[in-house]
Amino acid sequence: MPNNPFSNALQQLEQVNRLIKIDKNILEQLKYPQKVLEVSIPVKMDDGSIRVFIGFRSQHNNARGPYKGGVRFHPGVNISEVKALSTWMTWKTAVVNIPLGGGKGGVIVNPRELSIEELERLSRGYIRAIYKLIGPDVDVPAPDIYTDSQIMSWMLDEYEVLTGRHQQGVITGKPLSLGGSAARAYSTAQGAVYVLEEAVKKIGLEPGATVGIQGFGNAGSFMARLLQERGYKIAVLSDSRGTVANYMGIDVDQIQEHKKATGSVNHFHGGMNDGKKHCLDYEVDILIPAALENSITKENAENIKAKLIIELANGPITPEADEILHRKNILVIPDILANAGGVGVSYFEQVQNAYGYYWTEAEVLDKLKKMMVDSFDQVWAEKEKYDTTMRMGAYALAVKRVAQAMKDRGRI
Repeated sequence: MPNNPFSNALQQLEQVNRLIKIDKNILEQLKYPQKVLEVSIPVKMDDGSIRVFIGFRSQHNNARGPYKGGVRFHPGVNISEVKALSTWMTWKTAVVNIPLGGGKGGVIVNPRELSIEELERLSRGYIRAIYKLIGPDVDVPAPDIYTDSQIMSWMLDEYEVLTGRHQQGVITGKPLSLGGSAARAYSTAQGAVYVLEEAVKKIGLEPGATVGIQGFGNAGSFMARLLQERGYKIAVLSDSRGTVANYMGIDVDQIQEHKKATGSVNHFHGGMNDGKKHCLDYEVDILIPAALENSITKENAENIKAKLIIELANGPITPEADEILHRKNILVIPDILANAGGVGVSYFEQVQNAYGYYWTEAEVLDKLKKMMVDSFDQVWAEKEKYDTTMRMGAYALAVKRVAQAMKDRGRI
C-alpha cells in the first residue's frame, strides 16, 4: 500500500541505527512485533442480523514493561497500521521513561454507523476475543481514534466479568467513577503544550504566534483551547470536510459549538471557509497535524511554511517528507515525544489503580509537566550530540533504552 505505516516505522528504525549502532541481534528483534493477533468479532445488530467485524492487537515489545497502547475504531484500520502504531508506542513509552512497552489495537468499523447498543456489543466482543492476552501486568489497552471513556468502561466491565475479579488497571482512559485519572481526557494535548512551550523558547517565537491545526477531533480541539488560553492565535482549523481560516484568531468555543451542531468546522461564520484549500497550505508559525498518519507527504511538504511542527497525531509525516522539512529548516517535534502526554497520564492512572489512592488534577498536571519537560531536554541533548533532527534524537534516546532492557534480560 502507498505510504505503508509499518514500512515507515522500519525505515525510521534503520535510520536511527545508523546513528547509534545497536547490537545487530537486538535490531533484528525490534523489526518485528512479538505477537500480532487478528480476530473476527460477530456482533448481533439491532435488526437481528449478525455482522462480523475484523479486529487486531499488536504487541511489539515488552522488555521495559507490559505492552501499552490504544484501541481505535476506524474504517481505515489495517494490520500494517496497527503494527506500526505498536512499534511507535514502544518508543513513546521509552522516550518519556515509563516502565511500559508498546502495543496497539484496532477494529475495522465506522462507529458512526452503529447504534449505541451495537457499539457496546462490538466493544465487549473485542475484549472477549483478546482478553486472554491482556491484563494489568501483561497488556493495557486505552482509548484512541473514535474510542472514549464509555467504550473503555464497557471493555473493563467485560474483562472483569470474564476473569471474575476487579482489575481496574487492565484499561486506562476510564471515567473517574471507575478509577480513571484526573486530567486524562485532555492529557495528550496538555503534554503537547508543555513540549510546544519548550520548543518555542528554543527557536524564539514571539507571544501571539499563529497556529494551524489539522484535525479538530478530541486531541485537536483540546489543543486549540489550551493554546488559545495561553495567548496563541488559532488561525487555521480543518477537519475531513473543510478548512476555516481567520488570522485574527478563531474563537474555539464558537467553532466547537458549530461542529457539535453541524458535524464539521465547514461553513463556520467566524472565519473564511475554503473547502478546496488544505490546512497545510496556509502560512502559520506553528503547524499541528492532529489527524491520521501520513498526512504530510513528499507531495505537500514543500508547501508548508511553518517554523515549528508539533506532531499531535501518530505518524503524520512520512520519512520522505521529513527530509524535505529538515531541508527547509522547520523544527519538527516528533509524535513519540509530542503526544506522549496521553500515555504518561495513562501510566499515572495505572499507578493510582495499583495504590487505590488518587491524585488531584493539579498533582497529575505537575507530574506530567515535569515528565514532558525533562523528556524534551533529554531529546534535545541527543539531537545536539548526534547533530541530527529532533525525531532522530527522540529515537536515539528511546531505542537505546529499549535495547539496554533487552540486553539486561539476555535477549541477544
